[in-house]
Amino acid sequence: MWGIGLVRKIFIVSIVGVLFFAYLAVVYRHSILVPLTTPGEERPLLENVAVVPGGEPSSDGYYVVVALDAQTFAIAEPRYWARNFNYLILGTERAIMFDAGAGHKDIRPVAEALTDLPITFLPSHFHYDHVGREGAFDHVAVVDLPHIRNQAVGNELTLTWQQHLGSAEGLEIPTLIVDEWITPGDTIDLGGRVLSLLYTPGHSDNSVSLYDADRKVMFSGDFVTGNLAGAIAPTASLGDYLQSAKRVLRLTDAETIIRGAHGSESGNIPTNDHDDVRDLRDTLIAVRDGELEGTGTFPITYVINDKMILVAEPRWLQDWTPTYPDE
Repeated sequence: MWGIGLVRKIFIVSIVGVLFFAYLAVVYRHSILVPLTTPGEERPLLENVAVVPGGEPSSDGYYVVVALDAQTFAIAEPRYWARNFNYLILGTERAIMFDAGAGHKDIRPVAEALTDLPITFLPSHFHYDHVGREGAFDHVAVVDLPHIRNQAVGNELTLTWQQHLGSAEGLEIPTLIVDEWITPGDTIDLGGRVLSLLYTPGHSDNSVSLYDADRKVMFSGDFVTGNLAGAIAPTASLGDYLQSAKRVLRLTDAETIIRGAHGSESGNIPTNDHDDVRDLRDTLIAVRDGELEGTGTFPITYVINDKMILVAEPRWLQDWTPTYPDE
């Protein structure tokens, strides 16, 4: 028979082993969850989708183009599962392609059919459903942040799995050839039209938005998009989200319209406003201070207002430290 001492040692080793594997499961939770919850290949296109109001189908029938004004176009992907909205923003001398979908279909011909201006591609963040096809555009701009610059080798920026997540749809990790580094807070002069680059992390630590003060419109990527603010992917941070919400409220006009990157089943362009960002800020403060309870196990859902929700990790996994704290 085993002695009591041996039984005790086996018990302790077993407990240590369980705790160690639990620790690994937490640390590598995204690497575990993404393969379990995604197909690992391109998803079938949606059928019988709602008409995008004011939209005109592209020549290939995949994209739908909406002219928001004479110099601003929303290029929608209503048949893609994430219902992306990408934005072509024109000046008189150059254009910005803000996001480019997952790249299963080439967005460049659609953009070039709308303008003869040179186009700069600028991703709102590096998730695969925003960076498009590798090498699709001749000129690429990226936000200039210390951790992104340090990752680059010269002008070549190879994304990490955590930044890209393309394995969810069988996409290889791309290398961006960066022609232009833009510092948060800097302006982009398109000729007769000036955009401000706002650093708006939270959904990811490399998320940016574009603000057109003259037209009172902000293109937000996934910072807020329609009915959702999401903080469950790798590099997401509620501390970043809170700081970004405060920054947007401080730097944008109270009448600002916010154009997000993902629509809903209605087909409408995702639209938010200053009040939604204020409600997001207040919700984040309430979550941080333990004054608001969410629902669910993973992710946790918090109600922001009557049209928006925040999805986040459980409280014990929530990160409230900003990547770059404001001074």
